[in-house]
Amino acid sequence: MGYRDDINNLILKNDLKALLKKSAEFHGHICSFSAYGVKAGCYAIRELAQTSEGMEEVLAIVETNNCFSDGIQLVTGCTFGNNGLIFKDIGKTAVTVINRKNSRAIRLSLKAGYLDSKKDKYPEVSELFEKIVTRRKKVSNKERQKFFSLSEQIAISEMDIPEEEIFDIKKISFEPPGYAPIHESVICSICGENIMETRARIKNQKPVCMSCANYGYFYLDGYGISHREKD
Repeated sequence: MGYRDDINNLILKNDLKALLKKSAEFHGHICSFSAYGVKAGCYAIRELAQTSEGMEEVLAIVETNNCFSDGIQLVTGCTFGNNGLIFKDIGKTAVTVINRKNSRAIRLSLKAGYLDSKKDKYPEVSELFEKIVTRRKKVSNKERQKFFSLSEQIAISEMDIPEEEIFDIKKISFEPPGYAPIHESVICSICGENIMETRARIKNQKPVCMSCANYGYFYLDGYGISHREKD
């Protein structure tokens, strides 16, 4: 039995609501953007007819670091850890899912104006989102629970909307990048910790990690990718 058999069976059955609930185990809650990720990921995997065992059979290029990307990771099985997830930091709610075996790919992007239509349709949850998530205002437990409850109800209802109404969908050919290389580890001569060889720097003819060398590095957080000069 494969570790992803339960998820793959739900994909096969196109059981989006069950996949959405499973995504909450990973994401922490159910919301519309994780739902869009689940929906986009399931559509792509079914169309490409290729599931993932975490060996780079499937690649997913996400273009945002919001909740959408967690839905994509759960359904496609593409993560940073198994080198199946590629992050393109351009701030679009979009994903390209690639079947490495035949270079077939599908790109799904959230339709322009779709979110505005939701604000008009669900004004109460939009106001709560602005207060709780955007402005980080302190609210009562009652308001907070109402926000999560309404958000979950809306996300579940979105599963019944046809993909073509939510996303712009393009089937394309895509030459996938090579398989991720495997690098040896070396030990930092200052702190004694293991480092991937390609990330080590040389000081006094000995390997040193970037932190001990006060060397700049790239950093990903909620603001996106940035470059830091040192810790």
